[in-house]
Amino acid sequence: MPFSPPLVSAGQTVPAQLFSNLIPQKVLATAKALPAPIQYPQYTDTSVGDWQYFVPDTWTSGFFPTTLYALNTRKTICGATAANGLGAANWLTLGRAASNGLIPLEAHNNQGHDVGFLSFPFVEELAINPTNQTALTAVKQFAADLAARFNPIVGCTRSWDTADPTDFTVIIDNMMNLEILWVSNDHTPNATLVNIAMTHADTTMKNHIRSDGSTWHVVEYNSTTGDVIRKRTEQGFADNRLVLASPVVFSWLLYTHIARGVGGQAWAIYGFANMYKRSKQPRYLTTAQNLATYFLDNLPSDGIVPWDFNAPLVPAPRPADSSAATIAANGLLLMATLDPDNSSKWTNAALNLLNKITTLAWRPSWQSLLSNGTVNKPANNFLTGIVYGDYYYIKAGTDLITMNLAKCS
Repeated sequence: MPFSPPLVSAGQTVPAQLFSNLIPQKVLATAKALPAPIQYPQYTDTSVGDWQYFVPDTWTSGFFPTTLYALNTRKTICGATAANGLGAANWLTLGRAASNGLIPLEAHNNQGHDVGFLSFPFVEELAINPTNQTALTAVKQFAADLAARFNPIVGCTRSWDTADPTDFTVIIDNMMNLEILWVSNDHTPNATLVNIAMTHADTTMKNHIRSDGSTWHVVEYNSTTGDVIRKRTEQGFADNRLVLASPVVFSWLLYTHIARGVGGQAWAIYGFANMYKRSKQPRYLTTAQNLATYFLDNLPSDGIVPWDFNAPLVPAPRPADSSAATIAANGLLLMATLDPDNSSKWTNAALNLLNKITTLAWRPSWQSLLSNGTVNKPANNFLTGIVYGDYYYIKAGTDLITMNLAKCS
């Protein structure tokens, strides 16, 4: 059935900043400032918001070229006006040029499962020109790289490499990388790739997600037996596990109930919603619903997405994570188009996230669009702008337009 725009709660608004002409101004300035040889922005400093640049063989390198494609999409839908500033550049030309730095990674890269994120600009190119051979080659090769990390005994693609090859590590974020398998299958049908995507999702449902809808960041498997060895967090506040306090006394550490802080929960919502979009298997929608419900039910009273739901509030307030907010908002907007019975619920929740994080984190003077992102709080990398947070902020605005919930101006 055709998608009908959901109802929006009375008083719920769309942040005007989603369509500010500062967005193309800032993105164009960053495109012009890309170093040579090319490097890509990942996060900013915490004082004045200047981008920090990294070599192409970095897991986030695909996001800035994809941001340029996102502005091309916005311009295609909305046209270029003095008010929206989208006429400042040929975004498609810039996106193609910025993507060139990723092409050598097809032959060799050190990103493991994150080849899915590296593929993003090539996926966008194929949506525009399905016969582009450069993009087709990139998508097929990155999909082959991810498929080669699949272990049928475990039922997952390996996330991180480990010194001990029997220690098979899988993180919840990997759900987002499964899209490259579907896209490759779209262009060259391959049932093996689809089976890998669905098997990984099913195993993740079984072992990464608790009964309350919260998630583990890391699950370690034995690669030869498929047994779960350990469940833990890498970037969240703490593990939630049983600790032997003495030979006769046990105590529980009841801390982190989510993956890599709130960011992992956001990736999971989006990843499972996308799996339902792709496969039409109801179990993936049910999982996305449970993940999203946990996320929304555990937001603090101010509605600001924190880096970890269970991090302590003292001695200092726990920092926010603007990137988790924008990722979750995109996942919720996707769910609104796929789950008509709850469409208004997911849309209003997404708008609430976007409004709250815009009020907190919109920074006109920074090179990034948003501040207050958390890359890795245990590594003291927080209160920054983040390239993927900005990308998903732009995408959310465009999705609202295509859902007939916002106008281009």
